Amino acid sequence: MITGVIRNKIDKIWTDIWAGGITNPLTVIEQLTYLMFIRSLDEKELENEEFENMSGEPMPKIFPQSAAGQSMRWSKFKNNDPRQIFDIISQRVFPSIKNLKYGRLPDFNASGELEEIPDDPTKSDDGNTAFARYMSDAMFLIPTPQVLQKIITGLDDLYEHDIADLDMQGDLYEYMLGKLATAGQNGQFRTPKHIREMMVELLRPTPDDIICDPACGTAGFLVSAAEYIRAHYEDTMTSEQWEHFAGPAFTGFDTDRTMLRISAMNLMLHSITTPNIDYKDSVSKQNQISDRFTMCLANPPFKGTIDAESIHDNLKAVTNTKKTELLFLALFLRMLQKGGQCACIVPDGVLFGSSTAHKAIRRELIKNHQLRAVISMPSGVFKPYAGVSTAILIFTKTGAGGTDKVWFYDMQADGFSLDDKRTAIAENDIPDIIARFHNPDGEAARARTEQSFFVPKQEIVDNGYDLSINKYKKTEYVAVEYASTAEIMAELQELEMEITRGLAELEEML
Repeated sequence: MITGVIRNKIDKIWTDIWAGGITNPLTVIEQLTYLMFIRSLDEKELENEEFENMSGEPMPKIFPQSAAGQSMRWSKFKNNDPRQIFDIISQRVFPSIKNLKYGRLPDFNASGELEEIPDDPTKSDDGNTAFARYMSDAMFLIPTPQVLQKIITGLDDLYEHDIADLDMQGDLYEYMLGKLATAGQNGQFRTPKHIREMMVELLRPTPDDIICDPACGTAGFLVSAAEYIRAHYEDTMTSEQWEHFAGPAFTGFDTDRTMLRISAMNLMLHSITTPNIDYKDSVSKQNQISDRFTMCLANPPFKGTIDAESIHDNLKAVTNTKKTELLFLALFLRMLQKGGQCACIVPDGVLFGSSTAHKAIRRELIKNHQLRAVISMPSGVFKPYAGVSTAILIFTKTGAGGTDKVWFYDMQADGFSLDDKRTAIAENDIPDIIARFHNPDGEAARARTEQSFFVPKQEIVDNGYDLSINKYKKTEYVAVEYASTAEIMAELQELEMEITRGLAELEEML
């Protein structure tokens, strides 16, 4: 858990970077990610050395055994002169981690040039390469030795005194990601942690699930799913399930290489060392995946359109559109195995849009698969990013129908104020949503005037597949009794007399 002391230390590091001229939150996180990764390599090397000394069994080395190679270790350079630290990181460490291969850093030759690690057909990429794969175009942007030293000192203090385990590292990273307060150019923005956790609780992933977020951003949904699995199954998981958990269980795609670096680091800090994090335009023809995953969790980009020629043909066959929010729904259906579940966030327009494409995707979900729930969220959930109204769709891929009735819930509060400040409040519908969703028998008799209720499939079909909750919710009007006209006039006269007396008293004082 991130305490006030830890928050203050992170904020101090953030302020030092900001004072150095780096003001874009995404760039700050990216630069901190590099330094955290550099430190984690040395931590891993120290663990290997300790095991080697205790067991006598030789362990693979991450850092070259040369003087130049050993100088790149965090524990070796952290107490050096600021200018030396800056030179080591910018000229040795950073170029070296861009060429990390088979879990090893390359050495430098006598001329100070980086030596390439030769290909080894007997080995496969492991561990750190999930992050290193996207380092080729990374840039080291810390401006001065003094700023770099402050960051290193601050991070070292955090790790030495405040961060006890991987969970704490993940919490620290989540707190930093919380400082991302602007949407990306393609309409992507970070999903609040409590909303992600609610969606995961609704689907209840298991250690055997194969989970995908085809618009992963910072990998928040994958991290939340991993945390749920560890919390509920950690004591009973087999070695095969742990091996599955370390990588194959989690897949994420994105078209922003900065986001891929950040997501890979985020997953590594949550014990997922070899996830399938890949650069891919999920709705394009380069993505051929189908019938692979048992679960999809996502908040796909809402705004903008893409080149019609690049859209995969089998997505256009379901909903002929260039709107990404509709294409991603068709994509989830394609990528899921039969019986696979999906929980995704969509803008309200998806629920009631009258275009042929909008109706087509809603018809597909209801007629050919099992649409289970529509949870309408208040418009302030994504502030300060945007005030867009959204909903959560939960469905199961069947290929043979199965929608009998659809559960609707009208969320009024999520535990935070619905303004830009998003401060914590007592009102919170999330526990109620989770409890009601997993108790469908208790929902059957609810009236349309309540916060949640079922709507039969045929009624939705008769309404043109409209999924807007306002289409089905009934409002109960309560008669309000007002005072009679005579009573109101008497009150006004009494007020007038009080004002007159007050004015007279004031005049006497003058």
